[in-house]
Amino acid sequence: MGAAVFFGCAAIAFGPAAALVLLTVAAEPLRVIVLVAGAFFWLLSLLAASLLWFVSVQLSGREDAALLLLGAAAAVLLQELCRFACFKLLKKADEGLATLSEDGRSPISLRQMAYVSGLSFGIISGVFSVINILADSAGPGTVGIHGDSPYYFITSAFLTMALVLLHTFWGVIFFDACERRRAGGLGLVVGGHLLTSGLTFLNPWYEASLGPILILTLCTGLWAFSIAGGSFRNVLKCLSCKQEPEGRVMLYSALQVPLEE
Repeated sequence: MGAAVFFGCAAIAFGPAAALVLLTVAAEPLRVIVLVAGAFFWLLSLLAASLLWFVSVQLSGREDAALLLLGAAAAVLLQELCRFACFKLLKKADEGLATLSEDGRSPISLRQMAYVSGLSFGIISGVFSVINILADSAGPGTVGIHGDSPYYFITSAFLTMALVLLHTFWGVIFFDACERRRAGGLGLVVGGHLLTSGLTFLNPWYEASLGPILILTLCTGLWAFSIAGGSFRNVLKCLSCKQEPEGRVMLYSALQVPLEE
């Protein structure tokens, strides 16, 4: 039973992310490099947040709920700060790749970098948030035997999946807002991240945390889809699996004389 819970929760948490990596990232070397770079920047934010938490606990000498809320908010702000640093680095890399190419264009667009870096932020964040939970789900033990919620593992898996997708969408929106210098977009990304982190403090009241987070994930995904240039018409064309015939025009010269046998 423990193995079934472990593999089931792992598939829920990282199944969509694994599919995105295999289908859209793994075959492109530059995207793999961006994926690793994004994970590195998130780890930098984790290191900074850990040092800040250690110093705060040592100075205050307490670990209450108020300090935990402040620590979570600081961790979110540090992640977004590292996302901005990642944007600046990838922007410079994009300009460098454009100067080195023969046609003057970068082999990977900034939108693709935004998507891949956001995906890497989500994957590494999900790994650190759920890895201990997955280790406990393998057993031994029975969830809820002492009156606790029996949905702890499955809810944690869905929360991790939503977090991975949210980071992916936030990456697209954040990079676009930085590129177009739109402070409103940056504020909504940071605000959405703070809201998501704050909703997790409502656990184990899962109806109040998981439901709003999934709704926020859907709305943020639609926003990122529109920013990336998607439309309802393109979705219908993709679902119909119909290929439009390419228009080809063949020109024949009027002065061409047929070859004599």
